[in-house]
Amino acid sequence: MEEYQEKCINFAPKLDFIEKNVAKKEKNELPLLEKVTITDVAAEGKAVAKVNELVIFVPYVVPGDVVDLQVKRKKNHYAEAVAVKFHEKSPLRTEPFCSHFGVCGGCKWQCLSYEEQLKYKQKQVFDNLTRIGKVELPEFRPILGSEKTRFYRNKLEFTFSNKRWLTEEEVKQDVKYDQMNAVGFHIPGAFDKVLAIDKCWLQDDISNQIRNAVRDYAYAHNFPFFDLRTQEGLLRNIMIRTSSTGELMVVLQCKVTDDEGRRKMEEILQFMADSFPQITSLMYVINNKCNDTIGDLDVEVFKGNDHIFEEMEGLRFKVGPKSFYQTNSEQAYNLYKVAREFAELTGNELVYDLYTGTGTIANFVARQARKVVGIEYVPEAIEDAKVNSDLNGIDNTLFYAGDMKDILTNDFIAEHGRPDVIITDPPRAGMHNDVIDVILAAEPKRIVYVSCNPATQARDLQLLDGKYKVTAVQPVDMFPHTHHVENVVQLERR
Repeated sequence: MEEYQEKCINFAPKLDFIEKNVAKKEKNELPLLEKVTITDVAAEGKAVAKVNELVIFVPYVVPGDVVDLQVKRKKNHYAEAVAVKFHEKSPLRTEPFCSHFGVCGGCKWQCLSYEEQLKYKQKQVFDNLTRIGKVELPEFRPILGSEKTRFYRNKLEFTFSNKRWLTEEEVKQDVKYDQMNAVGFHIPGAFDKVLAIDKCWLQDDISNQIRNAVRDYAYAHNFPFFDLRTQEGLLRNIMIRTSSTGELMVVLQCKVTDDEGRRKMEEILQFMADSFPQITSLMYVINNKCNDTIGDLDVEVFKGNDHIFEEMEGLRFKVGPKSFYQTNSEQAYNLYKVAREFAELTGNELVYDLYTGTGTIANFVARQARKVVGIEYVPEAIEDAKVNSDLNGIDNTLFYAGDMKDILTNDFIAEHGRPDVIITDPPRAGMHNDVIDVILAAEPKRIVYVSCNPATQARDLQLLDGKYKVTAVQPVDMFPHTHHVENVVQLERR
């Protein structure tokens, strides 16, 4: 462990050198392009313009804006630029509601009306499935928008850092700040710097209250914030989960190497417990590694339970600190209703639910199926899935933990039966080729493919196209004000 930490620390100066050299290169004279009309929306939430056949990607603008663009980076066929002056504002533009807009890197589409966001998300799904998938497609259903466009998330993570990011305005003021500690979000492209967040509009305001109270307590008592370069400091990360049942989970992540560090950690945990009695699950993780991942670490209970519950259609779902659960609870219900509809279950089917997480979809459809077999990589999530079945009196589910490509084999299918329907909800990378091969060999009557990345979904649809025809497409917006979109596809065996 010591050797690993030493490598991390030794790498920090190299990163500093790289950052300085990149900055030096970018200072080279690049053109200012005047009165450029923004024409379209591109990938990763950026907009696009064209000047003399040069494609230019621009953040925080919308189609119809007429702007002066300062080019920041130029390649042979494209460039990246920022808007430095607005000549005309697009009628599609709306006033961003967050004071951190344009700096934190999240919610990049706040400046675009929600109606237009949905249009572009629908287009994104269509473009990916036609250009990448190149398969025969039915008419797409209109995208399902989210009823809530603010305070819709049930989970956020905030990072503590002793290197607060200064905005351009703050830098221009040339003020020396006494307090350079911050808790908030990482700045894109600056691995060790964090933007101090005052109010985030993504999660219920209790999240802001807890984060700011912990921050102020740490300031007042001079608690050390983590230094990502030197790997020193007590406070590393705080995760806050809210639920549709009104329960509240907080997980504090700290580096603790001695008794004094443990005393301080317990002190700030007690402060949270006293200040926010509505917290039903208060936990902590001692993390002395170089990264913030906790999958391989123990999460300890300080007060309350080691879980919270989500509720959907009368079903209760146990969610632990390591569990995956869709971060937009209300819209997740609409997503799963689509998946269930596309499965067309009659009560007689054997269903495989791949990448089952905490068994949400598996348990959601179990009442309409003969049997559901769920597979998931995270062992803790599978334990929750089993508990969720027991909680809801569901006795026709089986769950297995392990890497999908290692678990889902021809031997597994021979043992558990050939599925009539497969529901798959893979991570952004899509499905492994071995998994697709097993699905093709199993030949289920129907596949329901839920995806958070239409590009990798399109790639997988092409691989399935020999045996399966796409019969329905339903985009779903889970993340307003971002470019991300979910998509559900129904495939029928040819």
